[in-house]
Amino acid sequence: MSELNPYMTVKEAAIYLHLNEKKVYQLASDGHLPATKVTGKWLFPRKLIDRWLLESSHHGVLSDRLLLSGSDDPLLKAGLLRIMQQQQYQALYSYMPTGTQAGLTLLAQGLVDCCAVHWGRADESQLRHPALLRQYAGSRHWVLVHLFKRQQGLMMRPDDSHTLLSDAPEMLQKRWVIRQEGAGSQRFLKDWLLQQQLSFEKIKASYRALTESEAASAIVQNIADIGPGTESAASEYGLTFVPVYQEAFELALPRPVFFRSLLQHLFEWLQGPEGQATANQLKGYDLSQCGKLVWNGETKES
Repeated sequence: MSELNPYMTVKEAAIYLHLNEKKVYQLASDGHLPATKVTGKWLFPRKLIDRWLLESSHHGVLSDRLLLSGSDDPLLKAGLLRIMQQQQYQALYSYMPTGTQAGLTLLAQGLVDCCAVHWGRADESQLRHPALLRQYAGSRHWVLVHLFKRQQGLMMRPDDSHTLLSDAPEMLQKRWVIRQEGAGSQRFLKDWLLQQQLSFEKIKASYRALTESEAASAIVQNIADIGPGTESAASEYGLTFVPVYQEAFELALPRPVFFRSLLQHLFEWLQGPEGQATANQLKGYDLSQCGKLVWNGETKES
């Protein structure tokens, strides 16, 4: 077996893991073992196999890093930075906001540990979120954990009374900051326009932002007049916020990651006094069910 080759065959992986080839096939097919299929043959990335071995030890509680992607959120970002500081940077929390669907794609490939998702109204999340996750390979081995509820709506400058007082059809003529396809905020915007009986295709888009922060910043800089976002993002940038509905913000992750100590530290921080105080400062959060397991990939729902 060549140590220089970053990919192993089934036979090489079996030798490396001290397993028989049939077991390696089974683990790969069930989504437990990091693997990819090229022209009908399984290949196993050596780096991901090493990481899988580490994380399998005691359900991953000894791992020293947690990689997150998916939806952008100011409270989650603040929490991860503060936890790392409290731990004197002995562990790494890496958070790359990509939007909900791009984050789930990364999760399905085993490139991240968790994906933050939001996909519509909070009272519909128990159906919408699992339905979205089931579209991705390996999701039957995932769980969904509730972080918080937050207010989703429209952001605009506080001195822009023309936009604030416009009715829905007039708003189409404003300069909009929109989000990338697959982002939860883009899904929200299309839902809101549909409720107003307006067409997304007729919107006057002046800027496409990839994160909540970038969307808010574009409005502050007068690149755009209005855009979708959360109350916390609007508050952080001093913008006026018009609430539309409350949404659930949740983490999708492989089942063993749920037991990892770094993830449990995040739940503890959010539920503790510092997390509550930060949420109150940013505005628009409900942390009453933080850490609750809301969906199990192997549970068959009636």
